[in-house]
Amino acid sequence: MATLPEEIMFIWRRPKAMSAVLFLVNRYIAVLGNILALMSAFLPVSTESCWKYVMVVHVLRAFQQGLICFTLTLRTYALYGYRRRLLVWMWIIGFTLVAGIISVRAFRYISVNSAIRGGGCYETFPTTTSIHTGIVWIMMFIYELLIFIFTVFRTWKTRGLPQFSLIYRRDILDVIFHDGVMYFAGMALVNLPNILTYFCGPDIIRGCLGPFTTCMSATLISRLMLNLHGCVDTGIFSTPAETSPDILTTRVDVELAVSSDNW
Repeated sequence: MATLPEEIMFIWRRPKAMSAVLFLVNRYIAVLGNILALMSAFLPVSTESCWKYVMVVHVLRAFQQGLICFTLTLRTYALYGYRRRLLVWMWIIGFTLVAGIISVRAFRYISVNSAIRGGGCYETFPTTTSIHTGIVWIMMFIYELLIFIFTVFRTWKTRGLPQFSLIYRRDILDVIFHDGVMYFAGMALVNLPNILTYFCGPDIIRGCLGPFTTCMSATLISRLMLNLHGCVDTGIFSTPAETSPDILTTRVDVELAVSSDNW
C-alpha cells in the first residue's frame, strides 16, 4: 500500500508497455498467493483440501520466481544494449538451472497435514525433501548473483572506477545500478538464512522463511521496476543511452506537482 500512489502515477496512468504488464502480474500474483496461504493457515480445511491449497500456492510461487528471473533477464539484456549473444547465454544458464530444479523434484515429496479439530493447513519437510528444496533456493541465489555481477560489470565499464558510486542518482544507469545492489543485498540477507533452515535447521523451522523470501523478492523487484518507470516509460527496457539528467529532474518535478495538488 505504501507504493500505491507511485503505482497509480507511473503504471496505471501511463501507456501499458510490456514492462508495466510484468510489474502488474508480479505484484498481484504475490497478493493472490499470500491470500491463499493465509486462508489455508487459518481456515478449517480437510486433509484433501489442504493438499490442494498447498499445491496451488507452490505453483503460484514457482511461477512468480520464474517471472522475477525473466524480468531480471530482460533488464540485464536492455542494460547491455540488447546484445543477443548475452541473451542467448543467459537463457542457456536459465534453462540449465530450471532443468536442475526439475531433476531434484523439489516439490514432489512435500507432506501436508491438517491440524486436529478443524485447524489450519501446514507443511512438513522430510529430510530428503528439505535438501531438494534447499537446492532450488541455491539455484535461485546463483542466478541472482549472476545478474548482480553483470550489472556491476556493465556499470563499471560505462562509468569507470572513479565514478562508481552508490550515493548519487544522475541518470538511468545509476538507478539500475543502485537498485540492483539493493535487490541483491536484500535477497542475500533473506535467502541465505532461508537456505540454511533447509540444511541445518530442526524439523520445526524447515521452510519457515520460504514464504517470506518469496514476498521479499516480489516486493524488491516491484520497487526496482517502479523506480525505473518513475524515470522513463520503458521501465526494465531502459538502456544506458537514456542517461539524460533531465529525466530524473522531470520525475522530481512531477512528484512535487502531485504533492502540491494533495495539499
